[in-house]
Amino acid sequence: MPTANQRRLRVLTWHVHGNYMYYLSQAKHDFYLVTKPGHPPGYAGKVGVLPWGDNVHEVPADRVASQEFDVVLFQHRTHWDDYRINLLSDAQRRLPRVYIEHDPPQENPFEQRHWVNDRSTLLVHVTHFNRLMWDSGETPTRVIEHGVVVPEGVRYSGEKERGIVVINHLRQRGRRLGNDVFAEAKQLVPLDLVGMDAESAGGIGEVGNLDLAAFTAQYRFFFNPIRWTSLGLAIVEAMTIGMPIIGLATTELATVIRNGESGFVHTDTSALVDAMQRLIRDPAEARRLGEGARRLALERFHIDRFAAEWDATLRHVCS
Repeated sequence: MPTANQRRLRVLTWHVHGNYMYYLSQAKHDFYLVTKPGHPPGYAGKVGVLPWGDNVHEVPADRVASQEFDVVLFQHRTHWDDYRINLLSDAQRRLPRVYIEHDPPQENPFEQRHWVNDRSTLLVHVTHFNRLMWDSGETPTRVIEHGVVVPEGVRYSGEKERGIVVINHLRQRGRRLGNDVFAEAKQLVPLDLVGMDAESAGGIGEVGNLDLAAFTAQYRFFFNPIRWTSLGLAIVEAMTIGMPIIGLATTELATVIRNGESGFVHTDTSALVDAMQRLIRDPAEARRLGEGARRLALERFHIDRFAAEWDATLRHVCS
């Protein structure tokens, strides 16, 4: 009989961030997404346009406790505080556990203790910055950086003399996501905003997951005005198609973009405006920086590396 180091593992989890879940499913294991009728928030399954593989399955919430799994992968505080207690069986609560923390701490940037304070659970952070800022207590941690897939044949063209910003619910999420930074920059640089409810912040609207890369590719540069976040998948996807990145030198982005090589980052918003205006005037420089961004993305955020690290991590907690 195959051992845990040979066979495909049965991973119970929830669909929280669509693109991340799709990339995670590139690891060669079977992922079971908890669902409820109608796929309400917190119980999305194989919904949307993403090309889910045959290794992704749906399991109704009321049948979870009767199923067999090898590992439980939590991705939200509700999963840990509520579903772990009220959805899983006693035996399932004793299974190997992994918690993916997608964000930096929200209540205090350096003092907040993570709610998973458990030596028997592995806490996976998606950036080194996030692990640095969280107080993870006694919980063992590791970092698995992003890996992405972009549609075949989509590459940066940059003919549109404008910048693109990709943020969901920017007006509602306020200063943390940089709504003020975007609004001020937009007065000085031609910028378009896409994402959920982008219209309320003067943007275009939402662009579908599979269409986003081709849509952004025509813009001269990608602008990230966010003060406090993880490293957005949209940034990594833009780098992978060869776009130059302009953004705030905060959180993990400060370790990703190298000024003059793959884009420009700074904490002085006037310097960011100057950099964007230069790229509007100089498409050749934008293309050079975009090529640098693509080289870096393929080296650091390749999907094969991401899938291999997740495979090793899941097998490690199950061994």
